Amino acid sequence: MSQFSDTAPIATHPRGVGSRLLGGPVERSWPPASADRRSRADLLPLRFPRTILRGDGRITVFRSDQNGLGARHLGIGMSVSGACIVLFLMVRLIIQAQPGHLPVLSILAWVILLATAVTVHLAVHKLASRLPLWLFLAALGACSVVLALDLAGSWGLAGAGDFPTAAPAVGAFLLSIVTLRETGDITMATVVLGVVMSVVTLFEKRTDLLTLGPDILSIALAVAPPLVGASIVQAFRRMVQRELDLVLVQSTVSQPRFAVGMLASEQLARLDLDAETLLDDVAQGRTALPLAPSTATTAASLATQLRLHLIEGRTETWLHHAITESEFLGPVVALSDPAGLAGLLSPPQRDGLLLTIWLLIGDTARSGASVSLRLGPIAPTHGAGPHHKVRFPIELTTTGVARRRVDPETWQAIRAVGPHVDSNRSGSLRVDIECSVDNPADA
Repeated sequence: MSQFSDTAPIATHPRGVGSRLLGGPVERSWPPASADRRSRADLLPLRFPRTILRGDGRITVFRSDQNGLGARHLGIGMSVSGACIVLFLMVRLIIQAQPGHLPVLSILAWVILLATAVTVHLAVHKLASRLPLWLFLAALGACSVVLALDLAGSWGLAGAGDFPTAAPAVGAFLLSIVTLRETGDITMATVVLGVVMSVVTLFEKRTDLLTLGPDILSIALAVAPPLVGASIVQAFRRMVQRELDLVLVQSTVSQPRFAVGMLASEQLARLDLDAETLLDDVAQGRTALPLAPSTATTAASLATQLRLHLIEGRTETWLHHAITESEFLGPVVALSDPAGLAGLLSPPQRDGLLLTIWLLIGDTARSGASVSLRLGPIAPTHGAGPHHKVRFPIELTTTGVARRRVDPETWQAIRAVGPHVDSNRSGSLRVDIECSVDNPADA
């Protein structure tokens, strides 16, 4: 068969389209394979371990490993706290037990609860610190049995000093797994636990109202720890998410004056993967030549999109990409930079401006702060010479940010951008920065 025949197999090379576009074979998401042993498994979709493309046009950090970045140590602390609560309740059960009256149902509830806790934690260890939904639902089912048995065993015995012990321990179990599930799941389960125990407490017949006190303590012991733990874990995850988002946003500082953002880079990588998959199918004979009309249309569309990505004009600055592609800055920061002056800033000035915005925003979910940035116009210059500077103002207006709440580090970051004058209008901060940069015409 001639090597120029239309039906001859096309040789593939380790350094293909993806290598040329992404910089080299080491940057590809699949392992390098030889030309005659390429399989579809080698062409798995590109994996970006730190980011994912969202439908609303922003970058969001993966949350696949919720026990990473310090959450594992937080989970150990929660488990130790839950174990202390369990020990207290077990001692309480032993004190309540009488020689002539053995709380069989409560003891059975304790056995089921301890078996469930041990099984879940062993399974989580085997599943690489993950608690899948089916296992979580199974654990909740076992906890429901524990709750029913313990409440039934202590029903009507408040006057004799018998109170639920295994039921409050369910809250300690939820506390121990709070880092393994979304905080909403733990909160919902805790609320249901508290409601059931409260209803049983209210409808239980009592001869002495003073016996209501230990029941209230049991409800508080069951509900308060997991709710507090869920609040701590949620705050911790939000802090980590913000820090990761800041790291991703800071990666735009080193871009040229006009460039594509992280989203365009990821879209280009996906197009490259589709193109290389199609070429590999043709090379391996999985797609016959000539191409079918639908396949030919797909190939033409891929080629057109790749050309557009490679030749498209870079019209947005690094600051535009940093704001619009950030999960935290995008909704609360407005940018007006029609001349693209942010691209003229030096790296220290870029770092200072980005850090200023980030520090001013703070906890937007609580304070409702917002920032408006306006760059330009370029101020007229006087004097001649090839090394004169270009000066333009940066107007930074905030909403919901009082001057007394501004961190001292923010002023240090503003000084890195240029001389500034700040004022306080209607309880909000306004900063006017005079920025001087090298004239790009002299470069």
